[in-house]
Amino acid sequence: MADTFVVIGGDAAGMSAASKAKREDPDLDVIVFEKGEWVSYGACGMPYYVKGDIDELEDLVAITPDEFREERDIDLRTHSEVVNIDREARTVTVENEEGTYEQKYDDLLVATGARAIRPPIDGMDLDGVFTFHSMDSARAVRDAVAGVADDEREGYGSEVGEYLDGEKPESVAIVGGGYIGLEMAEAFDARGLDVSVFEMLPHVLAPFGESIAEEVEDHLREQGVSLHLDTMVERIAGEGGEDGEDGRVAAIETGDERHPVDSVLVATGVAPNAELAVEAGIETGETGAIATDELGRTSAEEVFAAGDCAEAHNVVTDAPDYVPLALTANRAGRAIGSTVAGDPTEVGGIVGTAVVKVFDLEVARTGVIDSDEAQQAGFDPVSQVITAGSRAHYYPGGTPITIEMVADRETGRLLGAAMVGEEGVAKRIDTIATALHAEMTVEEVQNLDLAYAPPFSPVWDPVLTAAKVLSGKLE
Repeated sequence: MADTFVVIGGDAAGMSAASKAKREDPDLDVIVFEKGEWVSYGACGMPYYVKGDIDELEDLVAITPDEFREERDIDLRTHSEVVNIDREARTVTVENEEGTYEQKYDDLLVATGARAIRPPIDGMDLDGVFTFHSMDSARAVRDAVAGVADDEREGYGSEVGEYLDGEKPESVAIVGGGYIGLEMAEAFDARGLDVSVFEMLPHVLAPFGESIAEEVEDHLREQGVSLHLDTMVERIAGEGGEDGEDGRVAAIETGDERHPVDSVLVATGVAPNAELAVEAGIETGETGAIATDELGRTSAEEVFAAGDCAEAHNVVTDAPDYVPLALTANRAGRAIGSTVAGDPTEVGGIVGTAVVKVFDLEVARTGVIDSDEAQQAGFDPVSQVITAGSRAHYYPGGTPITIEMVADRETGRLLGAAMVGEEGVAKRIDTIATALHAEMTVEEVQNLDLAYAPPFSPVWDPVLTAAKVLSGKLE
């Protein structure tokens, strides 16, 4: 009898693992349980669907459920939620529309993803208040800003509340100045809404560092986005009821100030869906995500975890980290699929590389930039900020790129970098990420043989210039 590999969760990590395991061992029974209807979709594209750059939500789907079933011979069961893991019996309990049943497994992957954080703010359940993480929420938000009437909207799933009865909003408040919040600011602006961003920290994009954040903030203001920094949202007020706690959203309240608004997007981050694993006695790490080893194994025998519910190993800090991004999930899932099929494969480390488009800017980061974080990891950080042109000074069309680069004073080891500019940033950050994986010093980065041609770079690429100036600071 063939072994059975059960996967809980049908997005990046889960379907990558299922596909790789079945491809490597065609005799393996691979069963995937997904509580919703969507599988293998590009969540990172959802802001551009709301903006209108992507016409149909289905365009974000890489491989359809039928293709997994018919072409890859994977037993994919949608609308099927795993509600319990029995480690001793090696079974999972599944609920679907027809009832409850148990499924045995030999190997199990927990790939339950993450969920949008719902902060403890009064008014979260008002009409016109949204979170943004699932495909259903993307459709709900796009329909809301487009003024789609109630009787024309499709079902959105239980996590999406009521919206605006077909009345198109004129303004939106975004609570949270992270990746999603700023991507959605651009999307809402393109839809003709007045956009305000409320961020409790002193700057947007806090993990990118102050120098980079300030340039992003200036650009947001130039685009007409109203910024409320270092500002705590205390309440989302409605227009109904004596206390304004019913009906449709009417305002954001921050201390003594009231900001009228007719829709709200709460984008305060995500939390790992680790509860199912915890209930089964599987250990989580300090981040709150499921703890895993180099093969993606958890503390429970024959149980793996990957994707946005699991920790990863940070190459720079040499410690567990939680960075819920797409490549991390896909790569870990693929590795676990190989391991389950008989070829033990490490899931690989991360350096926290990320890039975000904010209107006309490319903004990127990788490694450790924050000095406190670097010190906690045992480093003595030294940083340098430089600005250089994206092209040769005489070639038309070039724009400035600002880079903050950080290194360890004692060893000269490169620790991280962040950068912002209108062109060339999104790929330059990959050079830094590669150097971090190789544990290079800034002097070694300075001596890299990078490509040069006037339309693409000065002779001294901005990355090389940043490394050269920082190296001199360490001497």
